[in-house]
Amino acid sequence: MDLVPALKEPLHQPLKSVLGPATAKVMAEHLGLHTVGDLLHHYPRRYEERGQLTHLADLPMDEHVTVVAQVADARLHTFASSRAPRGKGQRLEVTITDGSGRLQLVFFGNGVHKPHKELLPGTRALFAGKVSVFNRRLQLAHPAYELLHGEGAEETVESWAGALIPIYPATAKLESWKIGKAIQTVLPSAREALDPLPESLRDGRGLVPLPEALLKIHRPHTKADIVDARARLKWDEAFVLQVALARRRHAETQLPAVPRTPKPAGLLTAFDARLPFTLTEGQQRVSREIFDDLATDHPMHRLLQGEVGSGKTMVALRAMLAVVDAGGQAAMLAPTEVLAQQHHRSVVEMMGELAEGGMLGGTEHATKVVLLTGSMGTAARRQALLDLATGEAGIVIGTHALIEDKVQFHDLGLVVVDEQHRFGVEQRDALRGKGKQPPHLLVMTATPIPRTVAMTVFGDLETSVLDQLPAGRSPIASHVVPAADKPHFLARAWERVREEVSNGHQAYVVCPRIGDDTDEPAGPADARKGGKKKSPEDDAEKRPPLAVLDVAEQLAKGPLQGLRVEVLHGRMHPDDKDAVMRRFAAGETDVLVATTVVEVGVNVPNATAMVIMDADRFGVSQLHQLRGRVGRGSAPGLCLLVTEMPEASPARQRLGAVASTLDGFELSRIDLEQRREGDVLGQAQSGTRSSLRMLAVIEDEDVIAEARQEATAVVAADPELTRLPALRTALDALLDEEREQYLEKG
Repeated sequence: MDLVPALKEPLHQPLKSVLGPATAKVMAEHLGLHTVGDLLHHYPRRYEERGQLTHLADLPMDEHVTVVAQVADARLHTFASSRAPRGKGQRLEVTITDGSGRLQLVFFGNGVHKPHKELLPGTRALFAGKVSVFNRRLQLAHPAYELLHGEGAEETVESWAGALIPIYPATAKLESWKIGKAIQTVLPSAREALDPLPESLRDGRGLVPLPEALLKIHRPHTKADIVDARARLKWDEAFVLQVALARRRHAETQLPAVPRTPKPAGLLTAFDARLPFTLTEGQQRVSREIFDDLATDHPMHRLLQGEVGSGKTMVALRAMLAVVDAGGQAAMLAPTEVLAQQHHRSVVEMMGELAEGGMLGGTEHATKVVLLTGSMGTAARRQALLDLATGEAGIVIGTHALIEDKVQFHDLGLVVVDEQHRFGVEQRDALRGKGKQPPHLLVMTATPIPRTVAMTVFGDLETSVLDQLPAGRSPIASHVVPAADKPHFLARAWERVREEVSNGHQAYVVCPRIGDDTDEPAGPADARKGGKKKSPEDDAEKRPPLAVLDVAEQLAKGPLQGLRVEVLHGRMHPDDKDAVMRRFAAGETDVLVATTVVEVGVNVPNATAMVIMDADRFGVSQLHQLRGRVGRGSAPGLCLLVTEMPEASPARQRLGAVASTLDGFELSRIDLEQRREGDVLGQAQSGTRSSLRMLAVIEDEDVIAEARQEATAVVAADPELTRLPALRTALDALLDEEREQYLEKG
């Protein structure tokens, strides 16, 4: 997808040529900033008003902060010290205030002389340092500071053009005001910035030109300046990204593909006739959208997302059957062997004799459904490869083993990718390359994602949403079990499991790790090794995560004694995993103690209870996925979220949110609001910096939707952007190697 030559971007000038090699090196190492443009797009996080003092009351512990405050008091203490010259040490204690709270600064030894002379009562300054606690009081030890008035400070005051002081995202090695001074040096270059937005779009939406926006974001004179600048810079991010995605969508429509229309009274009709239930209205609507796409002569490129248990696999299977009906083959790519085996088993069960093509008992329209995974025996693998090459097998379900060079298809017409986010770009493209012409593509995501994220991450895919649960699905009751506060609640949880089993049902117990010597602890504990325990939350995080092998043994000998307990985890041999799942599905096991290998695709309608140990160590979406494994039959489901986190902790509040709603789309919004955008945007964030600096995916829903509309119109009118050279330049900057991979998620 080559672009015609773009304009030269003046802001691509390296920082070292402007700021000098030493400063440029620190900028590159600590903030990932390399060019003048990078620095100008490092926007202030917030602004301090020169006429006001900041709030010191809510300073976060253990974080680097920048505050504007006034010195209230400064005292120099001398104390006995064997390390200091002449046996006397010095400590300077400075108290600063913002009118609502006070904060202590401490300087020791040789570091006291300069602040002792400069930090006099009444002096205002910017202070930056790491917040710690000493004698139950918050303090900054040896903070860096920059005077805002007082002796010799005229130059500093001059450097802040307006009454609003920008506070930049900073690091321990690079304080906010140092970034501000560097920006002051390069700011004149902002006037030369190429403006990627078409003039008609800018005028139509009342957006200021890019040079003006950059000047206003870094040196605002009024709050209105900040509002104008932010509105414009958000549009830049949203629009350039959506143009890149719109160009991919447009390019897809130019590729040839074989139209696949199911024949009347064929395999699909026979399959529908043997279904023991009626498809939901949503399943029928989404199937129609997919069949319309399959009938066109360019490749389908569609995202299928929906609630946990909404029947996405049924919709995908009907699409595969339609392609087989039309003479092609379909491949489903699953992320794990457990899931591939589970899909294969459930597809064969749903199809019955229709999956017995070429065999005795197979019907007229039948095809063969084969499984292909890395751990299969040689003979079975050889037969599966032969069936694919000859076209005997209409459907293949497998793991990344499908992608290997040896795998040849007779006529690959459709690729279904399950759990898209777990596959790399190269893997998926290798499979798509196995068709005579580009095959149609259906991507399924089991995690409901907000519409805005779908437009931003999967924006080159048309989206179908399943928001209804099939009839007969039972409600799932969810409760938080506070094991530390109320140990008897945990005892009651195991009683509930026994009750479910005595009623003829089964249960899952999920743990964060496997629990042998090679296992790494998972979750927040990793980031908190060493140091003194500060709180009950710290205590809970420091304890190693509960492990499958340990928990299974304790349950079998203790509260679940006498029940049939088995384990399942990713390090088991594939045959053993499959055998365990078969026994559980057949009702021969009462309780399955597992890792998150049961997170998606596992379908045992008789399992009604799930206990998630150390639930705070899982993400919101993952908890929702796990919970979706119960309540799949006619009996109501029960999900118990066990945690040792204290009641006031954010982790407990997160669990409370999961327990309070079964709406996956609502939970995905909560999840996104609690995390950085970068975690959501996946591969786009594999570098040091997020491609989204100003845009907030959830808050800016309208901007993203409007930008997508504008981008689609621009690309339809001028696919090569011949008349918009500045936009091509912005696209080049976006589409470096990392961004290319991110955009090729579809």
